[in-house]
Amino acid sequence: MLGAALGAASMIFVIGGHATALGPSVAVAAGEDDQQQIIQAVKHVEPSVVALEVTINGTQVMPVDPFGGMFGPGFGGGNGGAGRLQPFHAQASGSGFVYSSSGLIVTNDHVVHGASKVTVVFSNGDRIPGRVYSEDAGADLALVKVDNYAKLPPALEFGSSHEVQQGEFAIAIGEPFELKRTVTLGIVSGFDRDETIGGDGTAPHQFKGLLQTSAPINPGNSGGPLIDISGRVIGVNQSVAAPAQGIGFAVPADTAKSTIAELQAHPGVRTATANGGFIGVQLAPLDENLRQQLSYQGDGVAIAGVVGGSAADQAGLQPGDVIQRVDGKTVAKPDDVASIIRGTTPGKHVSMEVWTSGTRHLVSVQVGTQPAS
Repeated sequence: MLGAALGAASMIFVIGGHATALGPSVAVAAGEDDQQQIIQAVKHVEPSVVALEVTINGTQVMPVDPFGGMFGPGFGGGNGGAGRLQPFHAQASGSGFVYSSSGLIVTNDHVVHGASKVTVVFSNGDRIPGRVYSEDAGADLALVKVDNYAKLPPALEFGSSHEVQQGEFAIAIGEPFELKRTVTLGIVSGFDRDETIGGDGTAPHQFKGLLQTSAPINPGNSGGPLIDISGRVIGVNQSVAAPAQGIGFAVPADTAKSTIAELQAHPGVRTATANGGFIGVQLAPLDENLRQQLSYQGDGVAIAGVVGGSAADQAGLQPGDVIQRVDGKTVAKPDDVASIIRGTTPGKHVSMEVWTSGTRHLVSVQVGTQPAS
């Protein structure tokens, strides 16, 4: 759980962007220059942008040498080869914005996932207890609920990301860690970006169809709105590819609207819409060092760990195996395997050609869904 304000990891969740062009209404009004229209848009939106202070108490898997059990002592830590469990406590921070008059607030799932306590800080300084209403890790979106807050600001209006044009203004607003109401300006840089975000101790996730923006990114802006110069939400700030400059990503407005509608209709239900299938393996690319340890020189993807009780575990897959093909398709990197599994309907089987200690065999794995934990 990497809420963007937890600091500077090599890939840090914060903001990404796009601006929507909703036909002629986005054009600068007669007698009003760009700067004045941007200022007015920010003034309109800012009161409905909130900071989220999050406390997480839970258990995390601490990785160990992924092949230590095969080539030395210590692998597995008593946890089925996936690492050792230990309790942890963390403080995180992120952003969000008011979605409905009932007290629902939109943010990123990575900001609030695992939260034992959520405090919503409004622009007037009020600190109101909140709770995670529903979440979707695959889409990296969540709803936080505040109850009976009489001074709730108005909900923000969504635009349509299908009408966005490259080069339009994109304004990112958020509540970065220890700062208030930061505004950055950029343009829409690209569309339909597929990005794998995570690593350095966190499980990577692949997100598809993101919008790219050049708006500068600040830690803690995750979950805040990306707006056009008319003040409409055209994306939900999500991530930035650090240390690269000017490469930020946002969940497009149209994707966000459909996902949020599902989250609103199913309180407390963690969906898996964007993650798709799940089999429970940790994968590693085959570098020269790993090839030497395995005495393997072919193509494929190594299994570094298997989740106990998962579909992969039940199918007999184990650390040190090499997946060579999935459903007849040659795989050369972890993303090749992950994309096939995510694209498989839960309940269906995938056929894997697997190398194990010099022997090749065929394994059938029934794809499941990613567990809430």
